[in-house]
Amino acid sequence: MTINSSLQQALRQRRALKVISGLNNFNTENVTAVVKAAQAGGATFVDIAADVALIRHVRQLIDLPICVSAVDPQLLVDAVDAGADLVEIGNFDSFYAQGRRFEAPEVLALTQATRQLLPHTTLSVTVPHILALDEQVQLAEALVEAGADLIQTEGGTSSQPSHAGILGLIEKASPTLAAAHAISRAVSVPVLCASGLSNVTIPMAIAAGASGVGVGSAINQLNDEVAMVAAVRSLVEALIQNPSFVQV
Repeated sequence: MTINSSLQQALRQRRALKVISGLNNFNTENVTAVVKAAQAGGATFVDIAADVALIRHVRQLIDLPICVSAVDPQLLVDAVDAGADLVEIGNFDSFYAQGRRFEAPEVLALTQATRQLLPHTTLSVTVPHILALDEQVQLAEALVEAGADLIQTEGGTSSQPSHAGILGLIEKASPTLAAAHAISRAVSVPVLCASGLSNVTIPMAIAAGASGVGVGSAINQLNDEVAMVAAVRSLVEALIQNPSFVQV
């Protein structure tokens, strides 16, 4: 499928940054601050909830590509009609606390249904971290066969760091880094590493094989838009300064 040219270039250069406001974040004030900070800070694209009114609102605020996340294919169809540039089945983290699990057959079925409804829309799919690593790889391969254009990893919610400081940040990111390493070597599409990342571990994600990263709570939980912009800029710098950065 056709990927937005600016996003495609960022993925090719392995410096794509997706700023995530949250699949269940319908707070217009917070989402507004997050997406404006994403654009001001130099992010590549944003990821917001699949809410028609929210999408239309954000479309008036920024020029960045808008990705929407949901686990309901029809919501994604409505989102595209409202102006979303690409869609994602994922951001499962918000469901795990509710005891909701996403197993491989369901994720694959959601992907197939979404691709049938949206044959020409860029489709990203998250691989659930609750699966064993070899099962994550197998699912990723099946998702690409089903039409996924991007694969996203996750895992921050499953990690319980036992150390503070830099070591703790590395421990926090280790599940999604491991998934990015394994999956990027098994599929031909770009892999986006997300969940539990920081400016410390973003270079590790790229070194592991990711073409970009997704960051949410490190930005959307800040209370000040100036701080959000600064956080986005620090993440962009971490990508650009990474030795794996490819200038095309």
